[in-house]
Amino acid sequence: MHALSLGWLLNVSLSFLSEIAVLVLISLGLAVLFGMMGIINFAHGEFLMFGAFGTLAGVRAGLPLALAMAVSSVAVGAFGWVVERLLIRHLYGRLEDSMLATWGLSLIMSQGAVLVFGASTRGIATPGGSLDVGGYSIAWYSLVLVLAALALLAAVYLVFTRTRYGVMARAAVQRPQMAAALGIDAARVNALTFALGSALAGAAGALLAPVVGVMPSMGQAYIARAFMTVVVGGPGVISGTAAASLLLGGVENVVSYLSTPFFGQATLLLVAVLVVRLMPRGLSARWKRGI
Repeated sequence: MHALSLGWLLNVSLSFLSEIAVLVLISLGLAVLFGMMGIINFAHGEFLMFGAFGTLAGVRAGLPLALAMAVSSVAVGAFGWVVERLLIRHLYGRLEDSMLATWGLSLIMSQGAVLVFGASTRGIATPGGSLDVGGYSIAWYSLVLVLAALALLAAVYLVFTRTRYGVMARAAVQRPQMAAALGIDAARVNALTFALGSALAGAAGALLAPVVGVMPSMGQAYIARAFMTVVVGGPGVISGTAAASLLLGGVENVVSYLSTPFFGQATLLLVAVLVVRLMPRGLSARWKRGI
């Protein structure tokens, strides 16, 4: 009985944390682009999908899974830098145009993946195995997702608060004329920020590749939840994303556990709508400091 209770507690706790971690992973890159640059990237799901396919290609080429994930994330970041130089740099301050352009980009990226990889679903074996406690099987990789989400949150926080680039990135967006007067190359900084957001999306896809089916349309399964998390979180890139992920992921997990995943997702949507109705600028809008 004791082992059964312990197994149930560990299973429920890890499921709760995993749901929150997934929201953090799929939303963080989007939060960087929207919170720091004001860009609504409708191709975010496809950047995530590229990260998953890059990991799949790396593993099939013989790379260790962790190295394949890292290489894929960097490659998606580099692709994001090219996209910013060729497309996004012309659309700052033009919200509707950027939405239309990134939506078109998402179609191109999705169709390109179909042409290169095919439309069928691929998969990567989930590493780490599982732990059996009291009749419950607990996957070790779920803990990896939780730790990865925490590590990425910490890394982004340190980048934007403890590095020269982070100060310049915020200045280039918040006070572009003053930044230019101080000699900051806003165009270069913006390109790096877009590349960082793209790399974070690629990292999310890479980390999710072992637990989901990898296919060209996989980004569509996450894009709505990512946008809901970012909107509910508000202007705080780190604090807002973490708070919204905790709220929405926790609600979805609890309701799904008590009923069905369908009602869990429906409740997540209702909670998101309620928060935006009561706090139009998001959870982090009233916080004094922090990103």
